[in-house]
Amino acid sequence: MHTTLLHNHLPHFLSALYILHNKNTRRLFTHTHTLSLSFAPFVFFSFVSFPYRFLYCTMASHFSQSPFYFYGSRFAFLLLLLLQLKTPYSALILSFRNHHNNNHHHNSRPGFRANQSTCALFAGTWVRDDSYPLYQSSACPIIDPEFNCQMFGRPDSDYLKYRWQPLNCELPRFNGLEFLLKMKGKTVMFVGDSLGRNQWQSLICMIATSAPRTQTQMIRGDPFSTFKFLDYGVSVSFYKAPYLVDIDVVQGKRVLRLEEISGNGNAWRNADVLLFNTGHWWTHKGSLQGWDLMQLDGKYYQDMDRLVALEKGLRTWAYWVDNNIDTTRTTVFFQSISPTHYNPSEWSAGATTATTKNCYGETVPFSGTSYPGAYPDQMKVINEVISGMNYPAYLLDITMLSELRKDGHPSIYSGDLSPAQRANPDRSADCSHWCLPGLPDTWNQLLYTILLY
Repeated sequence: MHTTLLHNHLPHFLSALYILHNKNTRRLFTHTHTLSLSFAPFVFFSFVSFPYRFLYCTMASHFSQSPFYFYGSRFAFLLLLLLQLKTPYSALILSFRNHHNNNHHHNSRPGFRANQSTCALFAGTWVRDDSYPLYQSSACPIIDPEFNCQMFGRPDSDYLKYRWQPLNCELPRFNGLEFLLKMKGKTVMFVGDSLGRNQWQSLICMIATSAPRTQTQMIRGDPFSTFKFLDYGVSVSFYKAPYLVDIDVVQGKRVLRLEEISGNGNAWRNADVLLFNTGHWWTHKGSLQGWDLMQLDGKYYQDMDRLVALEKGLRTWAYWVDNNIDTTRTTVFFQSISPTHYNPSEWSAGATTATTKNCYGETVPFSGTSYPGAYPDQMKVINEVISGMNYPAYLLDITMLSELRKDGHPSIYSGDLSPAQRANPDRSADCSHWCLPGLPDTWNQLLYTILLY
C-alpha cells in the first residue's frame, strides 16, 4: 500500500516541491490566455509518469480503486489549471510578455529584478510610510490650482503618507536623477484628458525635486505643453486630446469624429515614450458633454451607446498606433481608467452621514487588496481593443489600486472652486481628479519601474 501511494503521489509531490522552492515560478500573467509557467513542472511530472502509473495500477490488485484515483487526480490537475487561467488581467508581470506581443516583436519590457523576483505590480495594498510624499506642493509651482489641495486648505495630510506595496516585491523608490540619465535626449509625452495632465505635472515635480539644480524651461499651450530639463535634453510633455480621436467645429457644432485622427497625431509621432489615456469624457452628459454630434460611417448622430462610441474611437486610435508609430524606438502605454468616488455606498455600507455623500471627508485609503465597488465597464472595451492590436500598447493598469484611494481626491480643496462652491461639498466636491502630491505619483513610480528596470 505505501509503495502504491508513493508511486501515485510522487509526481504531485515533486511538482509542489518545485513550485514552492523556485520563487521564479510564482507568476501571474497579463492575459488570461497565457499559461503560468509555475504549472510546467506539474505538467511534466504528472504526464511523463502516465504509462508507468497506468501499468502499475492495473497490476496492483490490492489497490483496486487506483484507476479511479488516477483519473481523479487528472481531474484535479485540470481544475487547478482552469483556476490558474482565471488570473486577473490587472496582475501584470514585467519579466514575461504575453505571446501576442512577442510574436509581433513589440518592444520588450525589462524584467523587474528587485529581490531577484518577478513582481505583480498592480496587485497589492497601501501601507503607511512616513518618508512620503516624494515632494512638497510648495516646492513645485507648476501644479495647477485644481490639484493643489494643500495650498487650498485641505486640513489633513495623512493621505500623503501611503506607499503602494505590490504583493510580492518592493517597488524601487523614484529617483529623478536616474530617470534623467536613462532618458537623456528623449521625450516622454502624455496624451489624453485632465487625468493625463494630472499625471504629467506629477512626473515633473518628482523629477525636479531629485535634480533641483537642473536648468528647466516650461512652455504652456493649448493643446500642447512641455517641460524641458535642459541639461539632459529630456522633455516631459502633455497633449490635450480627451477623446484621442478628432473633434472639429462644423457650422457651429462640435463634431466628434470617431474614425479620424489627423492633425493631433502629427505631434505624437516622434515621442520616445507615449502614454495615452481616455475614458471620463465619453460618459459626460448635459453641460459637461464635450461634443454636439458624433460622426461615424459618414453619418451624424446626436447620441449613441457610450461604450459603443468608446470602442469605435479606441479602435481608430489602435489602428493609428499600429500604422504610425515605430515601436522599435517608441514605447507605447495606455493607462487604464482612473476611478471616481462619488458613491460612498461602494466603500461604506449604509453610509448616510453628511460626510459620506461623496469623497468629501475621506482621509484614509480603503484597506485590503480589492475594492467592493463595480469595476468600470470601460475596461472590458480597453482590454479587447489593446489585445487586438498588431503591436499592443502596454497597459498601465492603475484602476484597482486607485479605487482603493477614496481619500486622494481634491474634494472641495481645489483652486477651481469658488468659496460658495466649497461651502457646498455635496454638489461641488471633485472626486475625479487627484491631489498633488498624491496618487499620480504612484502611477509614475510604476511607469518609472517599467521603463528603467
